[in-house]
Amino acid sequence: MTEQNNNPYAQGLEKCAANYVPLSPLSYLERSAYVYPDRVSVIHGSRSFTWSETYGRCRRLASALADKGIGRGDTVAVMLSNV
Repeated sequence: MTEQNNNPYAQGLEKCAANYVPLSPLSYLERSAYVYPDRVSVIHGSRSFTWSETYGRCRRLASALADKGIGRGDTVAVMLSNV
């Protein structure tokens, strides 16, 4: 057993291509929308959004930014309130 994995029941379950793929924030969002489209992803006050809605909103934002000429590698600043 490795130092990282001291659980005796996890023997033989080491990370490999078949059971573990590291996800970027974007691939995590896409995967979550595919696997759990109707589960709640965000709750803010009385509003809630599903993974499908969250993914759709992100895609629309990305499309709007692309329409403004913003592309891969460009820096975008966001100014938000601290609530």
